[in-house]
Amino acid sequence: MGVATLLPQGVFAQQGAPVFGPARHGMSIFGDLKYPEGFKRFDYVNPDAPKGGEIAFTVSSAGGNQSFLTFDTLNMFSARGNGAAGMSMIFDSLMSGSADEPDSLYGLVAKSVQVSADGLVYRFALRPEARFHDGSKLTAEDVVFSVETLKSAKAHTSYRLLLRECQGASAVDPHTVEIRFAPGRSRELPLIVAGLPIFSKAYYATRDFDAGTLESPLGSGGYKVDQVDQGRSISYRRVADYWGKDLPSSVGQGNFERIRFEYFRDREAAFQAFTAGAYHLREEFTSVIWATRYDFPAMKDGRVKRETAPDARPSGTQGWFINTRRPKFRDPKVREAIALAFDFEWTNKNLMYGLYKRTNSFFENSVLKAEGKPSEAELKLLEPLRGKVPEEVFGEPFVMPASDGSGQDRAILRRAVQLLNEAGAKKTPDGMVLPDGTPLSVEFLEDDPALNKHTTGFVNALKLIGIPASIRTIDPAQFARRRQEFDFDIVMQRYTMSLAPGESLRLYFGSEAAKTVGSRNLAGIADPAIDALISKVIAANTREEVQVAARALDRVLRAGRYWVPAWFGGEHKFAYWDLFSRPGPIPPLAGSLEGVAASTWWWDAEKAKKQGK
Repeated sequence: MGVATLLPQGVFAQQGAPVFGPARHGMSIFGDLKYPEGFKRFDYVNPDAPKGGEIAFTVSSAGGNQSFLTFDTLNMFSARGNGAAGMSMIFDSLMSGSADEPDSLYGLVAKSVQVSADGLVYRFALRPEARFHDGSKLTAEDVVFSVETLKSAKAHTSYRLLLRECQGASAVDPHTVEIRFAPGRSRELPLIVAGLPIFSKAYYATRDFDAGTLESPLGSGGYKVDQVDQGRSISYRRVADYWGKDLPSSVGQGNFERIRFEYFRDREAAFQAFTAGAYHLREEFTSVIWATRYDFPAMKDGRVKRETAPDARPSGTQGWFINTRRPKFRDPKVREAIALAFDFEWTNKNLMYGLYKRTNSFFENSVLKAEGKPSEAELKLLEPLRGKVPEEVFGEPFVMPASDGSGQDRAILRRAVQLLNEAGAKKTPDGMVLPDGTPLSVEFLEDDPALNKHTTGFVNALKLIGIPASIRTIDPAQFARRRQEFDFDIVMQRYTMSLAPGESLRLYFGSEAAKTVGSRNLAGIADPAIDALISKVIAANTREEVQVAARALDRVLRAGRYWVPAWFGGEHKFAYWDLFSRPGPIPPLAGSLEGVAASTWWWDAEKAKKQGK
């Protein structure tokens, strides 16, 4: 049973102490937990997996202050610096997720959870055996400290925004903690809080939480920091006496003695390092490499294997986000004209070997994507916004036109020029000039030249319609600063979405995030209608209601022309050195591939012996 089923029927909070429902072993957004109380392990793990060996990755996912290209601090939760990959592995949380469900958590530090009748107070019963790596007890005071710290100005902006509707935490006793939420809180917020890292209050009593440091923080998880080579690599070593190793949510996981992350300044260097065996698993995001480069010796003789696996998660939003905070991009017609200059069909055929599909929806590759005309249920949400949103949201959702694949589709480029003229722009010998006299130019800001070929065709097409365009590639530290301060014209980004999105939508598309330095609302979207629809998604009580509200939101976002939609694949493409075994197929709802491998694969001594390892 999950969160929705924790609320007792016919019970209402009385004045004074809240009335709690029964203690449960897990949480989910809509109550549909797969694993019952007393389950022994997750289905996708091998409980008899041997321990030992090493697995190494390059960096393919990031959160908090982390960068894909470098690191200068082991504190990924602060606003300062670039955090190291993998640091979340050293911390435990109240509960942990399963990889074969969309949004379920099961007890880790907390053995059970109770929910008040009004759904605004969650009481977690902690396991008395929980310990930090120095042997000290993990108590309710540590949980309180962690929640309050991540809500404070010391934490990275993304955590502060996520937790704004969390009113606070309090320790009932050493092994019981209560988390309080604001009325109208997002549906996923309790799960977010239950998944937060737990820090040692005693450890930070003598240290600044927000300081950039290469000293490893005190954790309680299944791994400790082992070796650090600043900006180049970081490794973690398994905690042999990890307190939680026999819990149902831990059995069959954490099998490697050592987990290592390697950093590279560009994709070519990273690929060459993989072919030489410098790291072991590579999820491939570069189509030309996938299509043409997997012919190196280790691949030919079978030491490296290559596979694809279904990815059933929403592909989310990948594209170039246009910074509407800049006056020259405030007119949606100007933004649409810019978007029309990107020829996906030519790019996919000539640069990506036809391996991708065009992204159109902010919830691409999912049931949340708007298609066709609005349903009656969608119209109930959209009709109150009539006159406040573009009229097109009441018809077919906006879809980017397919080009003739020439790279310079004249009909589409003529339409782009027409839109610029409708926006009052005039063509001069130096390019387009907006009605207020501002020259219309575009700079693409990047920290990795890997997409330069894709962007170059875009740049050339923009020049054809009278918009001077350029690409500026800068170092990762400068890129991170400029993106945090919204000092750019256009920047590429991909946001992943869950099948029950909630508070994260405010981070990406909400008005408050638009004016918050360091937020993920890169486009600067600040629209009361969008805020209202985000609230509808967050307040939905069933999966069907989520789908309806998300589709309505998708229509309005697409009508705003806030981005240049890019592409998606809908599957994992990956290669690995044949040194490992795994319990079965990659769970389709799993998170990052590296996370699945690090937690559930194991070192195969026989395979390694054949390769001389």
